[in-house]
Amino acid sequence: MANGKYTRVDGRRSASSYCSTVTITVFVALCLVGVWMMTSSSSSSVVPVQNVDEPAQEKKSEAKEQLPESNESSSNQQFEDNNADLPEDATKGGKNEKIQENIEKSDEKSNEESKFDDGSNRQTQNDDNKTGDGDSKTDSEGGETNTDESEKKSYSDENGNKSDSDDGEKKSDRNSEESSGEKVDGQVEEKEDQNENKESEKSSDDKKEDDSKNQSSNELFPSGAQLELTNETTTQKGSFSTQATESKNEKEAQQSSNQQNGYNWKLCNVTAGADFIPCLDNLQAIKKLRSTKHYEHRERHCPEEPPTCLVPLPEGYKRSIEWPTSREKIWYYNVPHTKLAKIKGHQNWVKVTGEYLTFPGGGTQFKNGALHYIDFIQESVPDVAWGKRTRVVLDVGCGVASFGGFLFDRGVLTMSFAPKDEHEAQVQFALERGIPAISAVMGTERLPFPGIAFDAVHCARCRVPWHIEGGKLLLELNRVLRPGGFFIWSATPVYQKLPEDVEIWNAMSQLIKAMCWELVSISKDTINKVGIAVYRKPSSNECYEKRSQQQPPVCSGSDDPNAAWHVPLQACMHKVPEESLERGSQWPEQWPARLEKTPYWLLSSQVGVYGKSAPEDFTADYEHWKRVVSKSYLNGVGINWSTVRNVMDMRSVYGGFAAAMKDISVWVMNVISIDSPDTLPIIYERGLFGIYHDWCESFSTYPRTYDLLHADHLFSKIKKRCNLVAVVAEVDRILRPEGKLIVRDDVETINELESMVKGMQWEVRMTYSKDKEGLLCVEKSMWRPKELETVKYAIA
Repeated sequence: MANGKYTRVDGRRSASSYCSTVTITVFVALCLVGVWMMTSSSSSSVVPVQNVDEPAQEKKSEAKEQLPESNESSSNQQFEDNNADLPEDATKGGKNEKIQENIEKSDEKSNEESKFDDGSNRQTQNDDNKTGDGDSKTDSEGGETNTDESEKKSYSDENGNKSDSDDGEKKSDRNSEESSGEKVDGQVEEKEDQNENKESEKSSDDKKEDDSKNQSSNELFPSGAQLELTNETTTQKGSFSTQATESKNEKEAQQSSNQQNGYNWKLCNVTAGADFIPCLDNLQAIKKLRSTKHYEHRERHCPEEPPTCLVPLPEGYKRSIEWPTSREKIWYYNVPHTKLAKIKGHQNWVKVTGEYLTFPGGGTQFKNGALHYIDFIQESVPDVAWGKRTRVVLDVGCGVASFGGFLFDRGVLTMSFAPKDEHEAQVQFALERGIPAISAVMGTERLPFPGIAFDAVHCARCRVPWHIEGGKLLLELNRVLRPGGFFIWSATPVYQKLPEDVEIWNAMSQLIKAMCWELVSISKDTINKVGIAVYRKPSSNECYEKRSQQQPPVCSGSDDPNAAWHVPLQACMHKVPEESLERGSQWPEQWPARLEKTPYWLLSSQVGVYGKSAPEDFTADYEHWKRVVSKSYLNGVGINWSTVRNVMDMRSVYGGFAAAMKDISVWVMNVISIDSPDTLPIIYERGLFGIYHDWCESFSTYPRTYDLLHADHLFSKIKKRCNLVAVVAEVDRILRPEGKLIVRDDVETINELESMVKGMQWEVRMTYSKDKEGLLCVEKSMWRPKELETVKYAIA
């Protein structure tokens, strides 16, 4: 080659000039041909979904944006699950199936594929277009006609069709029935062989594999949303993205990182440690109390600023034992308290057995087991009819709640409560066992329940002085007890003759007679060696009007028996409702019919929460939640329901969510926010239970007591008046590690919550959005921060 070079210098300029001219001409011609091929290909083909050249962060961000309105019409304003909301693959669940991760993987694949020479891909698509009739056709034959039609076929529809990256395969399948499939496949293979591009073959294989892995993420977007992605993608050329796109992606990535790390979570440093209940452990407020005579120190004293730190875990904490085994035993290190076992072990409350705390099912009044005690009550008073007439029970001073725990076997739902007192962690034991309970006390304020709510009230040595101060405390039970309901009292004054017991019995007898309660039965359980007195509340006002002395007095007409949030107790009785369409004038249907039956006192003239007539609203709400639970929650969010026992609906309305869960072995605490319509009486009428609460304050439960929290449009409402960070910290406090939080809310709120829980290293199991509405399912982790935050009002 060196000699050839020098021969030009030596005078062979003619031949050399000629060769140069030919070379330049050929080079220019080849360039023109290449340009023509590229422009021709781009104008006649559609860039497939897999070639979207967007970084993962950008597409992940777009996945959460509002999607265009679907063709489905719905009068219900709530976000509702159907085939379009949660596609088949998106509802498979499983711990590692997260939609956002699938989207990110899809984008990584897309970026890799876009680096290959797109000649073979475009030739393949061009040949696919040629397999039609030769001119523009509809998509019934798989052909691509114009931009609109091709875009519609390029993206998965709500029935789960794949994108056009697999159009060649789909068309060959369809055409094979018409004996033309081999020709199509031959054309595609011939073009690939002519280009001799092995990378494009690899790209095609990758796309097929990517389709199978990524079907759920494709199905997540209706065609309109993917159209938006396609239009943006087609502005890019080959492997090269624009500077605007690169800069936008980096800004979004930085913003997302800042949001995720925007709040620095700290660990609460408090005297109560892992058992911290902010409204019950406000030691600073308790020290300032003028008196504790009426158990004021056991009542709620919420701090002005709720804590925003996270409660520590007990050392050695394990995932809770599943129901029903948990009724008999729990992990010792989950509730590492032995004081109650020492004090009440001889009464079969609780015992320490190796690494477990075991519960023989006994209690102070039923040492030989709760079931015998429960059946003895039924035998003494057949009208109790556990699980039929009597469905919802209030257990006062519940201990470890074995009474309520075994009433489940008789179809009864029991709201158990006891104070956080010297009986160390009794309510925490109950909840760890999978039995409903709250921390509360009969003190100076009404219980957080509506009037005429419970079918029966039970007190077994509950240590409540019912007879003092005009019977204030017993009159509070009268408020919450349904007319015709039973008060079951098992205590020493019923069956012992000690002077103190006799004095209490005489005082109680006088009070109860003045309240017009009927003594139905006094019986002695020879096995447990205890006595039980059963009283019935009157179903009319006739007795009240015939009393010679109006003591205790009837409450004034302006006194609302349903008002229960921080309302002081009064020594008066509310009249029994007697109007035929007045709540409480009739006993509900027997269980389980009462669950689905519209309450007789809901009138068509009343407007429901969602704007329809009250009965229509009630029915529509129940139908809605049945669809959501059956189509989405049970199979679609990756929850193993055998691990779920304690459930809370943080913003219940009619109790539709809880009613829809009736066939699952769970119980649901329905919470009615104090600033929401008061529908809690409806929930009790259905044979369910719940409580009033203000989510700007902590809930009256121990940490780590619920397996699943459900919040339907709660956070977007309360963040207007509450510190959202504090509410999220409260969610973390009451949810068990590995417990689930399901949120349905607007997209903006969903994004805020996702950012916060990621900061706590929670696992995002699913996130989905449509029409500005979002669904988020996350799982709490065992992670706890290292940095401490001292909560001054909770330090002794």
